[in-house]
Amino acid sequence: MVTGWYALVVAGLFEVVWAVGLKYTDGFTKFWPSLLTLAGMGVSFWFLSNSLKTIPMGTAYTVWTAIGAVGTVLYGICFLKEPVTILRVLCISMIIAAVIGLKLSASSHGG
Repeated sequence: MVTGWYALVVAGLFEVVWAVGLKYTDGFTKFWPSLLTLAGMGVSFWFLSNSLKTIPMGTAYTVWTAIGAVGTVLYGICFLKEPVTILRVLCISMIIAAVIGLKLSASSHGG
């Protein structure tokens, strides 16, 4: 059985796949990148919908988008030579802290 938080993390990781994939689709004119992006979307949404069985919707959606946001920024830094600045690192850290806070909040209320 897939637990809600496991499903949510997988959904977030596949959000990174499709968000990064969009860069390579060239407006959905390249077949394989487009196919990978669409598949990533489908998998991401499926796992997100399964996480909603046990995690409050607001928490799940926020965590899902946070994983996608942080993951795509890290991809950009690691593979696209995007800048690493103190402000970017601070903002990423705040997103991660917010996700931890939401997880702790959901855990204390049975989520």
